[in-house]
Amino acid sequence: MGRRLVPLTLDNLQDLPTRCRSCVFWELDPVSGEAAVRAGRSATEKEAWISAVLLDWGSCGRVIYVDDVPAGFVLYAPPAYVPRSSAFPTSPVSPDAVQLMTAFVMPDFQGQGLGRVMVQAVAKDLLRRGFRAIEAFGDARWKEAACLLPADHLLAVGFKTVRQHPTHPRLRLELRSTLSWKDDVNLALDRLLGAVQKEPALRPL
Repeated sequence: MGRRLVPLTLDNLQDLPTRCRSCVFWELDPVSGEAAVRAGRSATEKEAWISAVLLDWGSCGRVIYVDDVPAGFVLYAPPAYVPRSSAFPTSPVSPDAVQLMTAFVMPDFQGQGLGRVMVQAVAKDLLRRGFRAIEAFGDARWKEAACLLPADHLLAVGFKTVRQHPTHPRLRLELRSTLSWKDDVNLALDRLLGAVQKEPALRPL
């Protein structure tokens, strides 16, 4: 089984799940995001966002392939590039951290340790670029799949709560800790990265 991990670009954006190619939950503020969906231009806005971040900041995602079949992806960026992040009551993300926006492992490939491979690749990339941690806004009342990852799943893979909130706590993972993860974290990562299953409805936070 051949695994290949590559940066996300406009050339391989089509290898993301259909619902994710045009999802702008994180890439636009709530008002602009709803307007883009209504106007049918969310896919164009997604491409524009990726292009702008790549040009200005650099790599903002990874796509993993198994035998050349897309198996999962992760998307991340400093909060300055993530308009939705300022809408959360537990913002802002710490200045030494990058925001984990979303991540996903396709159902057919869960249970193979791909989540760990992706997160460790992100950790190495961000450590090289001078960041110490990755932070995420969790959903403490998670009941169905959406762009927000479940807070308890984030805790299960080593994130720690840095700002508590009954609905949207902000959690942090020290990047160096990911480089020595053992096999027993794979199950928790599969649960975490398999949590995004369908296109979420845009709604106020």
